[in-house]
Amino acid sequence: MDRLRQRADFLAVANGTRANSAAFVVQGRLRDDEGPIRIGFTVTKKNGTATERNRIRRRLRELVKRLDVISMRPHHDYVLVGRRSALTRDFATMLDDLRSALHRLDRQPAKKAFSSEADTGSRQENTSKRKDNGFRLT
Repeated sequence: MDRLRQRADFLAVANGTRANSAAFVVQGRLRDDEGPIRIGFTVTKKNGTATERNRIRRRLRELVKRLDVISMRPHHDYVLVGRRSALTRDFATMLDDLRSALHRLDRQPAKKAFSSEADTGSRQENTSKRKDNGFRLT
């Protein structure tokens, strides 16, 4: 398993399917290439201070380490978005939640992202899209 590190990859996964849990949200997307499973972790600032966010992120990483690889599909990207309740939730319960969330992702039909909706994360490209749509930035 590899890690997602670039913003464009996180945005692409955000356009895919998602499954909610009490402690996190799992987002998934099928890739077109033959690469390995990639996983990303994110926790927003509304979830607490930096130490609390890092603790949430560490717990999510440990969940994925202890998870069966069979639960994840090959050629997929996954992002775990942490919630504040991940700090206090029982770890075994979170592991069961992750397994069931991945199972629910497999049952959902994949969304198709249209090229006009895809956001690459590049400010220059997004600015040019806005100019083409009649918006001017001054």
